[in-house]
Amino acid sequence: MRCVLMNLAVVALVLLSFSVRTDTAMSESPSKACQLIPAGGRAGSLHGWKSFHQDGAKTADVWSLDDQGVLHCKGSPLGYLFTEKAYGNFVLELDWRWPAGTKPGQGGVLIRTTGPDKIWPKSLEAQINIGDAGDFWGLDGYLLDGPADRKKTVEHPQFGKLTNVKKSAAVEKPTGEWNHYRIIADGPVVTLEINGQIVNRATGCDTAPGRIVLTSEGSAIDFRNVQLQALSQP
Repeated sequence: MRCVLMNLAVVALVLLSFSVRTDTAMSESPSKACQLIPAGGRAGSLHGWKSFHQDGAKTADVWSLDDQGVLHCKGSPLGYLFTEKAYGNFVLELDWRWPAGTKPGQGGVLIRTTGPDKIWPKSLEAQINIGDAGDFWGLDGYLLDGPADRKKTVEHPQFGKLTNVKKSAAVEKPTGEWNHYRIIADGPVVTLEINGQIVNRATGCDTAPGRIVLTSEGSAIDFRNVQLQALSQP
């Protein structure tokens, strides 16, 4: 009987050891990329997203998803679409364009967004404004650092403390053509790539997980292929 119990104990320890190793490996390995917005075939579906806009506008008043997976934003009123889930470390990829025949203007992708909904919440913005795509803006006191010759901090009477780190290169495509953003948030370091080229890197960033946001800032803009790959904690 004693031998049987000892054998069972050994088996249990082996299984426990395997389970611990497996769980550890799973926690250390990055996840597969997932589509945050359907790539096509589900027109109108924005499951997992909510919105906030001035004047109490509803999501459908500003945003629409067609059957090709293109998300159209009218740009008015001011506000944003945001994920219900919070994300801390990840690789976020998406395409954006200024629709042909429209005047390009302002837009952005906010990450690690926290706090109450308002214009604009505490977050790190990957800028999309025409001519400024690839700039960083730390909104409402969001902390970040960057090269001294490209960084400035201002106090805004409405939006609070704003920190800007300018891009190192301009690689935007003309109006009507798709641009590709790759945003890598890895602990205190956030890197921006546009059309395959690194254009900015911020250090010393706030690391608290937060929502991912697509902004409506007065200009019509399209998005597609919005996907995210979660990274393990640093």
